[in-house]
Amino acid sequence: MFAVVVEFQINPENMAEFLPLMLQNARSSVSEEEGCQQFDVCTDPDRPTEVFLYELYSDAEAFAAHQKMPHYLTFNDAVSDMVASKQVKTYGKVAQ
Repeated sequence: MFAVVVEFQINPENMAEFLPLMLQNARSSVSEEEGCQQFDVCTDPDRPTEVFLYELYSDAEAFAAHQKMPHYLTFNDAVSDMVASKQVKTYGKVAQ
């Protein structure tokens, strides 16, 4: 397995618009990508502009393929001006 964690800081005025787009991207990733095993979207009321993602892929190649999928590219273009910051970390070995 290959894990990806992403932390977004969203511009406050864009959070209501961002979240449905993020959730649709997550659903599409799981349903349309054979290599995407899990895609969790997490928020916390104490940090209202933060969105945390936890994604599991079969391998690094599956994650690279994810980043080329039409639904991902559409999402990425749609939210680019809404994101104040984005941090991506990957982990090549996931203990089960």
